Amino acid sequence: MIQRSSNIYKHDPNIVARLIGGEMILVPIRKNVGDMENIFTLNESAARIWELVDGQRNLAEIHQQIVEEFEIDALQAESDLLELVDSLLAEGALLQV
Repeated sequence: MIQRSSNIYKHDPNIVARLIGGEMILVPIRKNVGDMENIFTLNESAARIWELVDGQRNLAEIHQQIVEEFEIDALQAESDLLELVDSLLAEGALLQV
């Protein structure tokens, strides 16, 4: 069972996401110019996780979807998912519902 499986997250409304050249770019739109240093570039699997984080799906549902779509090991998917979520939470790009 995935850690924090029932946790649900949503995007911070102050983050704009754009798909550019096959990569998802996350840009903060806060008033502080220093926030431009916090631009994120997400690879294909991380971008898919970003898309699945919708304020309704819990981590267990997102994990299952990632395992099925990318046909990867469940333990590796869990590790990658939690690492990404923790990173985005630390930067303020995600909020827990």
